[in-house]
Amino acid sequence: MILRHSFIPPNNKRLSNLCGPMDEHLRTIEAGLQVSIARRQELFKVEGPKKQAEQALAVLQALYEMAERPIRADTVQLMLAGDGAPLREGVDGAIVLNTRRSDLRARTPNQSLYLESIASHDISFGIGPAGTGKTYLAVACAVDALERQAVQRIILTRPAVEAGERLGFLPGDLTQKVDPYLRPLYDALYELMGFERVQKAFERNQLEIAPLAFMRGRTLNHAFIILDEAQNTTPEQMKMFLTRIGFGSTCVVTGDVSQIDLPKGATSGLVDAERVLRRVRGLGFTRFTSADVVRHPLVARIVDAYDAQRRPARAASD
Repeated sequence: MILRHSFIPPNNKRLSNLCGPMDEHLRTIEAGLQVSIARRQELFKVEGPKKQAEQALAVLQALYEMAERPIRADTVQLMLAGDGAPLREGVDGAIVLNTRRSDLRARTPNQSLYLESIASHDISFGIGPAGTGKTYLAVACAVDALERQAVQRIILTRPAVEAGERLGFLPGDLTQKVDPYLRPLYDALYELMGFERVQKAFERNQLEIAPLAFMRGRTLNHAFIILDEAQNTTPEQMKMFLTRIGFGSTCVVTGDVSQIDLPKGATSGLVDAERVLRRVRGLGFTRFTSADVVRHPLVARIVDAYDAQRRPARAASD
């Protein structure tokens, strides 16, 4: 099938940004959708199977509408994964996520780097203290991907490790015992999607929240997967989790290495992963500091105070 479309009135700046350097964006669309794209000035001709040709034309139209400024290569990739629905950017170039919170965007430079890392890597790590938005922004990216149909489901997981308490003393069955560990993830979902939307997503199997142990033996395709509180994994658990990722999936790992609740002397899987995987191509790492804390101002001061106390101890052990 051959489809033709002219962008009228023609705008050379938009056309240039739409095509990308050396027509890079057109080649990406061709490879991603198995179509052929020919262009003569403002006239585009798309040749291929009907469905792919129509999708390519929709992507071209969406790119043209956002082409007032240069378009990143990863934006084109995400549009192809999401049936042509673009990852939106604000007038200042910041990523705007499609959630109930229309004002949701990065508040610090590191948060911006974090969102860009998630957008451009299949596996990303967000490491830093409490209150820096690691988990919340990851869940927001997951909700945005689901809304854009870039993924078919969201899977959120945490290791069920106690902070000085014991699971066995909690009442109820296994689900009721682990529910308190997963509550922060529920809270983020309710705020970003709304209670009714979350309940419907669970009913349609678009949402899954489970302890990390439930991930063993699975292959997770076309999913947005978040491992929260990853500092409480062992290296073996971390390796098991990271090897669950399948085709069309995005994975985000978050954690705070200053709050490890593993038995004394045990190695944190998050610390180990940062050391082992730092130079592996295709993975992104974002490090947050107290300057990225977006909670009460006292939280940043508390983080700095504990860091200052630990520094002499680390120097003495070295």
